[in-house]
Amino acid sequence: MDSGTEMPDGRESQETGPGSRPYGRMLVLAAVVLLLDQASKLWAVSALADGAAVTVIPRLLRFRLLLNPGAAFSIGEGATWVFTLAAAAAVGGILYVGRRLRSPAWTLVLGALLGGATSHLLDRLLRPPAFAQGHVVDFIDYGGLFVGNVADIALVGGCALLLLLTLRDVPLGAAPDKARPSP
Repeated sequence: MDSGTEMPDGRESQETGPGSRPYGRMLVLAAVVLLLDQASKLWAVSALADGAAVTVIPRLLRFRLLLNPGAAFSIGEGATWVFTLAAAAAVGGILYVGRRLRSPAWTLVLGALLGGATSHLLDRLLRPPAFAQGHVVDFIDYGGLFVGNVADIALVGGCALLLLLTLRDVPLGAAPDKARPSP
C-alpha cells in the first residue's frame, strides 16, 4: 500500500486527510466491516429468533441470538445510552485521528475499529427498544464464555493490533518535518 501519489517530478506527495489514499482505505475497510456485521446480524435475527441454535463446532462455537443492552459480557445493562455516546465519540475520534494516517498498519487498525464502532452505534441508535437505547445483536457463542458478533471480532482484532503498534512505536503519520520532501 502506498501512502501518497506520484507528483509530476517523480516524488511522492505526502497526502493526509479525508482526500488521501490511507484515509479512503480506512473508510473502505470500515464499510466492509459494517456491511458484514449488519448482514450477519440480519441473518441471525431472522434465522435464530425462535430460540434456535446452530452448532458449528461442538462445545466450542455455536450461533444463538442474544440482544445485548450492555457492553461486553452484558456489563452496564441499565446504561445503554452511555454506550451510545461512547460509540458516537469513538466514531468521531477515529474519523478525526484518521486524517493523519500514513501507515498501512494503522489504516487497518482504524478501519477495523471504525467499522465495528459504527455498526454498534447503528444498533444502539436504530434497534429496539428505543432510539439511542437499542440492543446490540450478538449471536456468535464461544463455548458459553461469551456471545459476540462480527463487529466485536473487528474491534478486538483492531485493539490487539493497536496495542502491538503502540508497543513497537509505529507512527500513525509522518512527522511534521518529514511531511514534505525537500526539493
